[in-house]
Amino acid sequence: MEEVLALVEARLRGTLGEPDARAAVTFLGTDRIEVLRFADEAGGIVRYATLGMAGSPMADPTAAFADPDKGPRAELLLSVRAGRAETDGVLRPLAVLAASPQVEGVVVAPGASLDVGEPLWPGAPFTSVLVAEPGGLVEDLDLDEPMEPVRFLPLLPMTSNEAAWKRVHGAAALQERWLAHGTDLRDPVRRSVPLD
Repeated sequence: MEEVLALVEARLRGTLGEPDARAAVTFLGTDRIEVLRFADEAGGIVRYATLGMAGSPMADPTAAFADPDKGPRAELLLSVRAGRAETDGVLRPLAVLAASPQVEGVVVAPGASLDVGEPLWPGAPFTSVLVAEPGGLVEDLDLDEPMEPVRFLPLLPMTSNEAAWKRVHGAAALQERWLAHGTDLRDPVRRSVPLD
């Protein structure tokens, strides 16, 4: 596990630079989850990346046996515009989401909705996120066989109205709606996209 996480951290640092902060959270019965913060001063973006989720593969909760090597592996990424909200409050909620495969037996994959049941940071209009397709910001990390690659999954914050609309119409329809309205998904104080 430590070897995999060292490779994951090296990939994050190689792509996003040196983290300017990190926090660790341990939940009862789970492995330690860290959240690294990367500030892109030039671009005005702050990125948060989990470290620890990929230490073990995500297992199908219906499987009788959890294979220690086979199964999807992932870490979570969140990008927000700097200086518009106190987004560092997202560290614990992100760790909760990253621990969900161990705690709840869920397999986190693109198109899924994840909900923390409280604002992602103080005053945030979002309590849930949409898991987007990997590969755009941080490339997948190949591991030795039989282990599957680590995928770096971007998280897109959703308002409660957007999350409800997504449950009915699907992830692709919500993403099309965001695109059609030019929604800035990195804006930590944005309003819900029109859903009429």
